[in-house]
Amino acid sequence: MRYILFLISFLFLSSVHSQEDFLAKQYFNDGDYEKAVIFYEKLVDKNPRRTDYSEGLVACYQQLERYTDAEAFLLKKIEDTYAFPTFYIELGYNFTLQNQPEKATQYYDMAIQKIDENPNFGYSVGYRFQKYALLDYAILAYTRAMALKPELNYDYQLARIYGEQGAIEKMYQSFLNLIYQGRTSRSNILRNIDDYISEDPSNANNVLLRKVLLKNAQKNPDILWNELLSWLFIQQKQYNSAFGQEKAIYKRTNESSLDRLENLGQIALEDKDNKNATTVFNYIIDNSEDPVVKLNAQLHLIDIELEDANGKKLDAVEKKFTDLITEYGYQSRTLQLQIAYANFLTFKKENPASAINILKKSLELPLGRMGVAYVKLALGDILVYDQKFNQALIYFTQIQKSLKNDVLGQDARFKVAQTSFYKGDFDWALTQLKVLRGSTSQLIANDAMQLSLLISDNSLEDSTQTALKKYARADLLAYQNKNREAIDVLEDILQNHKGEKIEDEALLKQGQLLEAQKSFENAVFNYRKIVEFYADGILADDAYFALGELYRTILNEPEKAKTHYEKIIYNYQDSYYFPKSRKHFRRLRGDAIN
Repeated sequence: MRYILFLISFLFLSSVHSQEDFLAKQYFNDGDYEKAVIFYEKLVDKNPRRTDYSEGLVACYQQLERYTDAEAFLLKKIEDTYAFPTFYIELGYNFTLQNQPEKATQYYDMAIQKIDENPNFGYSVGYRFQKYALLDYAILAYTRAMALKPELNYDYQLARIYGEQGAIEKMYQSFLNLIYQGRTSRSNILRNIDDYISEDPSNANNVLLRKVLLKNAQKNPDILWNELLSWLFIQQKQYNSAFGQEKAIYKRTNESSLDRLENLGQIALEDKDNKNATTVFNYIIDNSEDPVVKLNAQLHLIDIELEDANGKKLDAVEKKFTDLITEYGYQSRTLQLQIAYANFLTFKKENPASAINILKKSLELPLGRMGVAYVKLALGDILVYDQKFNQALIYFTQIQKSLKNDVLGQDARFKVAQTSFYKGDFDWALTQLKVLRGSTSQLIANDAMQLSLLISDNSLEDSTQTALKKYARADLLAYQNKNREAIDVLEDILQNHKGEKIEDEALLKQGQLLEAQKSFENAVFNYRKIVEFYADGILADDAYFALGELYRTILNEPEKAKTHYEKIIYNYQDSYYFPKSRKHFRRLRGDAIN
């Protein structure tokens, strides 16, 4: 019975205590400090060792300008044998609030002295100084603790403080210390550093980072500094300089792997720096003993050659493909060659029959499940080009069933929807697209949503789906690289279906095709019509982003590009293009610090 009474009493007291804790915090957050102080005084009385209650009480006194009460309370606290050093900072800050800097300094120094007694106090003392923006004291606390106990590391905290103070060189060095010591993720630190640099090599912060890296390399010739210099050069789009660093890394690692050089070549290729990409891929071909790595580099060089290639150039590229087929033959590990050749024959030489034969021959090889899926996906694409929709659907459906939870399976499902769209089977396309809206791939989910809305929006008001069928025809022509014909079909929609919901879709698609034809001013005209007449439509952000990209990368009008990215940042925060728009906007604005 006594035990039960004790338990009931304990639970009751715990409930009362929890309620007082909640009310104290609630009143404080609401700015009702008169009521908050009553509860904090009770809590401190019952729990004198709880520093959070003591700090809450002091904060209430200070908000109420009861500095004398706060001082008396804190003086009593620091007389305790087990006084926590942050109470010295609280007492010093209490004097700072009263504009008594001499007394404040006295107690701040006492807090620092506590670190001499126990270096483990370094973090709590440094963090509390940071809380009150006493950054020089915070630096002193962290550095003192690290000097007394080298296994402690507060470089991350120091880096953030140096950044706030504008001491960029010290900030860089603190961040680099963390990378060198392997105390945290390199990618996390590089994200922090990236906030301070730009694409401009002459930017002061960029120059400073290069200087710090070179200084570290001279003191300690570790391969890390080559890797970080390469990273910096890549951010600055100086791919030739990055190539120099990557060659040094390759040689210093006893030529163990060309992975880093492959990545550099692909980055340069994606950034349309074909000259440096070619240099990198040729180096890989000359130095690789792995036939697959060498083949990938050779295929990349063909991709570069295919840009704007026609006539005799296409014949020369075909000769290169046949030479590679002769050299490597039909092997499971060289599927990328067979698929690349089949795509070339289809989309460049308009010879899908030969391409289909190549891929069907590839399917006879001993392939794993993923290998089979890649070949069938490519085969399906070529069958769509050849308008053999039902055969293509069979292959896409097989992949979809085989790899249900894989991104490749989701891609195959989207292709089922897209092929059904080309066929004019809009209902079945919608069924597939509804599933894909929750795809793990944001790109697939975004594409699925747009195609789904295109079909549904243009099926309601037009039961015959005349305009939608024309659009599907134009989309297929574009897929077949028959851009001029596709543009003409879209123009037919724009002339004969004015005011219908499909108009903005036709304008966007036609604008993209005009870009591909290098008719940039006409593309701009289309995109401007969308943002002017369909600002509330689902394609407005696509049009703004397209305008931003055109002005930034082709028309060389950065101020206009910035304006269009800004529209997405402020008006379309849910847009797929929001992260890229924000990044480009900040770069164009010349931001050095995030």
